[in-house]
Amino acid sequence: MPTFEIGERDFLLDDRPHQVISGALHYFRVHPDLWADRIRKAKLMGLNTIETYVPWNFHAPEADVFDLTGRRDLGRFLDLVADAGMHAIVRPGPYICAEWDGGGLPAWLSADQRVGMRRHEPRFMAAVGGYLERLLPVVAERQVTRGGPVLMVQIENEYGAYGDDPAPDRERYLRALVDLTRAQGIEVPLFTCDQAEDAMLTRGGLPELHKTATFGSRSTERLATLRRHQPTGPLMCMEFWNGWFDSWGMEHHLAPSEANARDLDVLLAAGGSVNLYMFHGGTNFGLTNGANDKGLYRPIATSYDYDAPLAEHGAATEKFHAMRAVIAKHAPVPDELPEPPAPAPAFDVALTEHLLVGEAAELLEPMRSYDRAPSMDEMRQWSGFALYRTRVRADDAVLVVEEIRDRAVVMLDGEPVGVLDRGTHTRAVALPKRDGLLELLIEDQGRVNYGPRIGEPKGLIGTARTATRELTEWEAAPLALDRAPELLASRPWPEGSGRGPLAGPVLARGVFDTVAEADHHLRLDGWTKGLAWVNGELLGRYWSAGPTGTLYVPGPLLRERGNELVVLELHGAASRTASFVEAPDLGITAL
Repeated sequence: MPTFEIGERDFLLDDRPHQVISGALHYFRVHPDLWADRIRKAKLMGLNTIETYVPWNFHAPEADVFDLTGRRDLGRFLDLVADAGMHAIVRPGPYICAEWDGGGLPAWLSADQRVGMRRHEPRFMAAVGGYLERLLPVVAERQVTRGGPVLMVQIENEYGAYGDDPAPDRERYLRALVDLTRAQGIEVPLFTCDQAEDAMLTRGGLPELHKTATFGSRSTERLATLRRHQPTGPLMCMEFWNGWFDSWGMEHHLAPSEANARDLDVLLAAGGSVNLYMFHGGTNFGLTNGANDKGLYRPIATSYDYDAPLAEHGAATEKFHAMRAVIAKHAPVPDELPEPPAPAPAFDVALTEHLLVGEAAELLEPMRSYDRAPSMDEMRQWSGFALYRTRVRADDAVLVVEEIRDRAVVMLDGEPVGVLDRGTHTRAVALPKRDGLLELLIEDQGRVNYGPRIGEPKGLIGTARTATRELTEWEAAPLALDRAPELLASRPWPEGSGRGPLAGPVLARGVFDTVAEADHHLRLDGWTKGLAWVNGELLGRYWSAGPTGTLYVPGPLLRERGNELVVLELHGAASRTASFVEAPDLGITAL
């Protein structure tokens, strides 16, 4: 029977010392038809292992749903890793961070204020138990001890950076997770992962669990820190940060290839094992991006390119070749290199049909009445948009909200009058001096994925008032804008006129022919903020705030004729034309 164990100084694969050279590749950020391609390119760079997180809320969008099919088919992904002759590391949380919506924790769970998130609290532990019971059998049957690829499984994630519970409570929580994991047949080594700082490594682990660390530089120093907390056994950097994520309104992050390669060389020369975070970042398709809030709310961009060795669209970068050369000094590397991608098709698309969002009743659930503005969580809207309505008078003059999560287009009788924005701390909008119907189209821009604000509700939070009174008579409902093409498929759309400006909130649609199965890059210059779909697949959010200038369109979404492009524009577009361009544009950089 194959074995993988933690020895006195090394990992032992079938009783022989084994250096893990791994790369992070998230199945949930890659089109499933491209999983095999990305895995193959990881092997060509010299990696012997693929690591992936598992986002709980991706598989369980509702409490009574658990999906392991299609792009959620973790078993198929792990089988493809095995088919490539590689191993796997699985990190199922329950919390993963990963710049993913809510850090992977389901909003339907945190909506219950009695639940103690990431604590040994009965409701939370019962939910986690149900999650692991459904997920881990897929992993268990693919362990290396059963002829599969899985070498190790992680317990929690960077727990040393979260909360300040007393040590006995932290240990009780982690040990309960160990018990739940072992109960599902996981027999390979279990480990924890924390930043390479003494306090975090102390708080985040257990004596009986193997400790790994995260860092992206100063390898010798960080390995020494880890060794103080892991006196025996192999040293492993579970997240070697070779890049960084992007947030809307900021620059595109780059990490110099030379520095990355130098630090990786030091780490491998010291005998350490490594997991590159990321080998291939991929894309936050749909509404899956998370956010950070350390006093300033910053939603994560749609592109999760991460300045990784393999770019968002699957191209080997300068960093790929630099790291491959380093790995070749320490381990066998295949002779084959990935083929560079051909330029993507470039052409314009006229979006000749448009439909005002306010006229698309199919998108709106029945409105309910409230004596205060409810949160989106109270409406069981876990991501996306909601519509709020109330009536105002001529003497109200201004709308002031206690808190907005995260952004609202404010309209009076259907005409935009301003924006409320958590990111800029904008909580007030002047109102025209007339009676009318006030509407707030509120967007959840991504749930916080790190820190104490994990699990907070979305929507209009607290009181809303005007210059003269508190607003207490509301109607509100979820708005299914993320499913717009599907819900409007059988509805006639009005034909637009010309190619001039377009006022939002509006949906625009166009049809185009192209090269089937070829990757595309969608550019929306002159458009402001919204969502874009190709053939019914939500690519993600776009925003003129940058940095990202294009949206990645995976080739498997494209056919030769009759492709449909739909764009939701929340504000306004300078023209009714979108463009496909030859190469991605990830925006201005800090370097």
